[in-house]
Amino acid sequence: MPSISDRFRGFLPVVMDLETGGFNPSTDALLEMAICMLAMDDFGRLVIADSLCLHIEPFDGAVIHQKSLEFTGIDLDDPERNPLVEKEALRQLCLPVRKEVRATGCQRAIMVAHNPIFDLGFFNAMVERTGYKRNPFHPFSSFDTATLGGLVFGQTVLSRAAQSAGIEWNESLAHSALYDATKTAELF
Repeated sequence: MPSISDRFRGFLPVVMDLETGGFNPSTDALLEMAICMLAMDDFGRLVIADSLCLHIEPFDGAVIHQKSLEFTGIDLDDPERNPLVEKEALRQLCLPVRKEVRATGCQRAIMVAHNPIFDLGFFNAMVERTGYKRNPFHPFSSFDTATLGGLVFGQTVLSRAAQSAGIEWNESLAHSALYDATKTAELF
């Protein structure tokens, strides 16, 4: 049976979803990020091995559009939010990914996301803004479940692709980073 390293040519697929304060990675805040770590079971199928969700403190001068907050349902004043500054959030997210890359014999992690150009743009902007040096993710390659959903099911919207794949979908939970990352992982 192939290892996850063999299956993905030395890349460890890690599902990621981000929630932001807008659409511009240079100016708009990154507010929440989640990952789902994947593993291969005894039959060679991908399964979710672990998940992590972090709330992020907007960087100084970050733009946060009210429509984005309404869309995601993020309450910046929620006392249970406990946001981390960007560099600490990166450290907490990247450390377990780097450990899993080593444990699986992979060379790098590769982001799996629904429309990853958006998530990868925000993630890379945060890495650059903070000067973070230990980023385990490939800087431009990714797996795109929007494209895969369109190819396999004729659906590019995450909720519709998931439902077409027989995955349960709860619209009231959607647009939180952890829920969307989990559903993206199930779809992948």
